[in-house]
Amino acid sequence: MNEEKSNSESGLSAQRSNSVAVRQRSGLIVIAVILALALIALGVVYYLQHRTMSEIVEQMEFEKEQLTEEYEDLALQFDGYRNLDIQNDSLQEQLSREQQRVQNLLEELRITKATSARRIAELKKELTTLRAVMVDYVRQIDSLNTTNTRLTEENNRYRQLNNTITRENNEIKSQNTQLQEVVNRASMLELTSCKVTTLNKRDRKTPILSQVVKLQVDYEIAKNVTCDPGLKTIYLRLIDPNGELLQNDTTQVCLFEGSEIGYSSSQTFEYEREAMAGVLYFKLANTPQQGYYNADFIVDGNLIGSYPFEIHK
Repeated sequence: MNEEKSNSESGLSAQRSNSVAVRQRSGLIVIAVILALALIALGVVYYLQHRTMSEIVEQMEFEKEQLTEEYEDLALQFDGYRNLDIQNDSLQEQLSREQQRVQNLLEELRITKATSARRIAELKKELTTLRAVMVDYVRQIDSLNTTNTRLTEENNRYRQLNNTITRENNEIKSQNTQLQEVVNRASMLELTSCKVTTLNKRDRKTPILSQVVKLQVDYEIAKNVTCDPGLKTIYLRLIDPNGELLQNDTTQVCLFEGSEIGYSSSQTFEYEREAMAGVLYFKLANTPQQGYYNADFIVDGNLIGSYPFEIHK
């Protein structure tokens, strides 16, 4: 009886042990499954995070490249305006300073990592500011160009006007000169006739060449109401066949067209704007040679008449 009871208790104990073992194995399987699912979940999360990060980095690289291109374009714009002939030293200096600033930021951008999001954002902000500066410079340059164009046009108009005025003044001066010449010619005395007579030592007319010692020159001056009246001197220049001036005293000079020239004989007379006649004499130093001579008459520095005459045997 006791033995049966003991066997029964042993059977119950064995069943309990088997039940515990089964429960333990089931628990381990569940844990293993949970761990496997957790690993799978972690793998999925890692994959998704890695993929998202790659896309973010790729996007940041693209944005950096785009920002670099925009800085390069802005640098070219500054360089183009910098090379213009801007007639404003202050503006030219400002352009140079901003151009250097763009170059410095461009170099910094090239060495900045694409993942430096904060600095990339700052450089974007700087680009916006620089573009606004460029717009202001363009406005100033356009304003200067407009002003320069207007001033150039005005200067050209003034130059043309000045040329016109100068041309008109020159024409007026030329007309005045011509009028003055007309007035001067009109006020000049005019010789109307001249006659040369050969005289001997007794002051008598002679046709014999060897006896001629003096020349008598009779002249007449026309009436001229525009000529200034008063004392005047007429100068006679006798030119021999060789073109030489006949002159007994080389110190005798008169004014002719602003220069002093020698003369043969002279006479002072009172001119009252009426026609008049006079006589001049010239004593020959030697027997004259035959041939053609010329008698020139000068009054008030002007040639008022020139007459040829002949002395022959």
